Amino acid sequence: MELPALLRQAVDRMLEKVPLPVLKQAAKTLSDRYRAELRDGRLHMAEDLAVKAYLATRLPATYAAVRASLDALEEARPEFTPRTLLDVGAGPGTVLWATTDLWPDLRQATLVEASNPARKVGETMAAGAVTSEITWLAGDITIDLSDLKPADLVTAAYVLDEITPASLPKLTDRLWQLTADTLLIVEPGTPAGWQRILAVRRQLIEAGAHVLAPCPHDAPCPLAQPDWCHFARRVARSRLHRLAKDAEVPWEDEKYIFVAASRQPAPSRHARVIAPPKSGSSKILLKLCEEDGSAAERLFTKRDGELFKRARRLDWGDTLSSGSGLPE
Repeated sequence: MELPALLRQAVDRMLEKVPLPVLKQAAKTLSDRYRAELRDGRLHMAEDLAVKAYLATRLPATYAAVRASLDALEEARPEFTPRTLLDVGAGPGTVLWATTDLWPDLRQATLVEASNPARKVGETMAAGAVTSEITWLAGDITIDLSDLKPADLVTAAYVLDEITPASLPKLTDRLWQLTADTLLIVEPGTPAGWQRILAVRRQLIEAGAHVLAPCPHDAPCPLAQPDWCHFARRVARSRLHRLAKDAEVPWEDEKYIFVAASRQPAPSRHARVIAPPKSGSSKILLKLCEEDGSAAERLFTKRDGELFKRARRLDWGDTLSSGSGLPE
């Protein structure tokens, strides 16, 4: 996945005067914090340089994960076209860019972010490029969401790993209260990220929400540790991205997990591919999360004719509906 041209240009403008050695050190510090999932009372992007490091090394992957999650939401409810967005823990506005790329008619967006440098960078990047009416608010998402108005789409991306586990139930409850239609939460595709998504998913179902994606059901997750549910999106690295991370490969695979839940049920549900397909010259094995709440592998061979050809086109994260008529 490539960043939209306007977003790439905005990122380049913000980074053009940052010395590479300084950016590399800030990127390493930021990466270490993300990997360790530190909860030391400091924001990951508390300083301007940390925000710049995020733009260079984390924004492309975060954007890709959010955009893929939004695509899955849209596939589940194609009639859903949000007019208002509330994004908590917004950083420099990554979710805003992904949302307006999919739904350019988004009318109004409220972005809540505790980091002053992140808000300043986000405002500068969006000015003149994003047509939605944008309101930036300073606030700790665990305590400062009381006066907000509900929005059609409420989002929190790569945020839960920064808060204490004890704060998660209250935050989930408040996010759902603010959700006029659909709530999307995206987390790193780690076992810990999956566990956070599972906790949110259980709480939302108990509150009456309908799971839209990635699960094709509202039953308990059929996977058991050490297995876990996650997906991956390949992200193109810019030259600066590679230099900042001392990387040689021009791409990286971002692993992520998400849950999209709505006050409206999906019109239909389809089994989803939850692992990389295993293919041979005359067969393909798909691991599927099924509508009945089970997870199992299904083998398609050349004997299945057109069915095999369709199954072979499916990738990790696709639904069977993506195969243009695969039977459920």
